[in-house]
Amino acid sequence: MSTNTSHINPLENEAIYIMREVAAQFEKPVLLFSGGKDSITLVRLAQKAFWPAKIPFPLMHIDTGHNFPETIEFRDRLAKELGVELIVRNVQDSIDAGKVKEESGRYASRNSLQTTTLLDAIEEFKFDACIGGARRDEEKARAKERIFSVRDDFGQWDEKSQRPELFDMLNGDIELGQNVRVFPISNWTELDVWSYIQKEEIEIPSIYFAHKRKTFVRDGMIWSAEDDIVFRDAEEVVEERLVRFRTVGDMSCTAAVLSDAVSIDKVVSEIRDSSISERGARIDDKRSEAAMEKRKQQGYF
Repeated sequence: MSTNTSHINPLENEAIYIMREVAAQFEKPVLLFSGGKDSITLVRLAQKAFWPAKIPFPLMHIDTGHNFPETIEFRDRLAKELGVELIVRNVQDSIDAGKVKEESGRYASRNSLQTTTLLDAIEEFKFDACIGGARRDEEKARAKERIFSVRDDFGQWDEKSQRPELFDMLNGDIELGQNVRVFPISNWTELDVWSYIQKEEIEIPSIYFAHKRKTFVRDGMIWSAEDDIVFRDAEEVVEERLVRFRTVGDMSCTAAVLSDAVSIDKVVSEIRDSSISERGARIDDKRSEAAMEKRKQQGYF
């Protein structure tokens, strides 16, 4: 990897500064990694921030058990190639322990169940900072967050009691039991992320490119039908469509979009021309207008 920083753009420069502040201010940080484009971008930024040393903190994935195989394969391979520790904690274990209850029915999803597993993992490893790829352009609740977002000892977020962040001053001072969620690419847009992936020639999972997949349509959205994870009514007809995914959660909460974009260049062009937010393909956000904010208040990332 080149150490030449003469062409660093302002967003990359800011993100690298934030990464270094995390390493300087916290004792046990972790980078939350799902195998999605935003967390992959964070890994590249962490590489640049600490080069030629290795990334000085582990990666952690809260696995719902309903993730796309393409992202899980990519997650494991990237961690191995980089030689970084990968911690995986499973929602299924929280279900088996009776800590959370599996949803049932037409819109059943494990997405909200991740909160308990995440908070248990933070407590298990005593992490004091969790780095994630949330961006302000994604959703209203995320637009309210600071770059250093303090959570109380129950993992809860209070949007009305946030610290000011003036002149790039990041305050990582926390009390016993508190935790900070850190968002280095908070000021990036979806197009910024894709343009960065394009410029840096970063490898991403194949699921982000157009491919043929068995799908069905519900509520005007294209759902994956390649397994038994997503509940499907008898009248919901499965058809093979040429699709890709703009955002990747698990299969029960992520819709596909029709696309013929088979390369980074075509994806960037498609995003540039789109008038719909990528969160428009997140089925779990449709539950209520304040769905994301409520989950964040309970400890969701």
